[in-house]
Amino acid sequence: MLEAIVQFTIAAAVVIGAGSVLARMADRIADLTGLGRLLIGTVLLAGATSLPELGVDISAVRAGLDDLAVGDLLGSSLFNLLILAIADLLHARRGVLFTRVSQAHALSGMLSIMLTAIVAMMLVLRPGDAMTFGGVGAGSVIVAITYILGVRMVYRDQRLAKMGAEVVESVDAAGPSHRRQLWRAIAMFGGAAAVIFIAAPFVARAAGVIADESGLGGTFIGTTLVAASTSLPELVATIAAVRMGAFDLAVGNIFGSNTFNMAMLLPIDLASNGPLLSTASRTHAATAIWVVVITSVTIMGLLYHEEKRRRFIEPDAFAVIGLVLLALATVYLAGS
Repeated sequence: MLEAIVQFTIAAAVVIGAGSVLARMADRIADLTGLGRLLIGTVLLAGATSLPELGVDISAVRAGLDDLAVGDLLGSSLFNLLILAIADLLHARRGVLFTRVSQAHALSGMLSIMLTAIVAMMLVLRPGDAMTFGGVGAGSVIVAITYILGVRMVYRDQRLAKMGAEVVESVDAAGPSHRRQLWRAIAMFGGAAAVIFIAAPFVARAAGVIADESGLGGTFIGTTLVAASTSLPELVATIAAVRMGAFDLAVGNIFGSNTFNMAMLLPIDLASNGPLLSTASRTHAATAIWVVVITSVTIMGLLYHEEKRRRFIEPDAFAVIGLVLLALATVYLAGS
């Protein structure tokens, strides 16, 4: 187990370093392109920090571990919401992520709710082989199409609200120095994303070995340990964004990662031996419903007017943390 612990420590340190670079370069790209932190966080940063789930879960379904793959995706969404709440509490001015300053993220948050609700419905209905497209379950296809349409809506909303034609003109009119800075930021972002894609699966595999050799591998704790490990890039990037004051980037990363987690069902389903949402346990529907509930509470926190709130009663970081812990407890009991 010592070897696994060393591997976990080294790989986690690499992911932490790459995640910090990822957040800084995403912020730089948002400034240089004029696309804004909300859109960059929701799509670009979220996609990069969700790469570990893709690699780990494709390996899992190829090994016949469909439940581990679906559990990791939904469990990572739960941990991402917990990360947002923790990042809010760590900031010097607590509550900054749960104010109307970030209410523009409600649209991407609602997209996350819609996609997760579709997954929950398909897990319960289990359409099976009767509704497949080239061996891929109907649920995965519906989620992928909804994701594309939803991201298009978020892009158009932000473009109409903040940018307009003048942003495109400013980028086109930029000089060579501006373009060099942009390409350098993109190259560094891509490099950091590649490092995370390579290193993060080592974190997850080492976590799995530690769970197995410590006697926790076949339990709920073992599964959640893998989900927590694949959420490490989101943790690092979100905290780095908050420390930079890039709150739109932080919130966009969390909501965007949760939507991207659901969209990844399609490539993972392609790698599986059957329709993924029909072969996975119905117990995962409970996790999906909890993700919907907690995301709804988070969006309420973004839209709620009152700045000083009653802990655990009105929507804020404490309420989100309490609900995530309750969710983990109920999902554990449902699967035991």
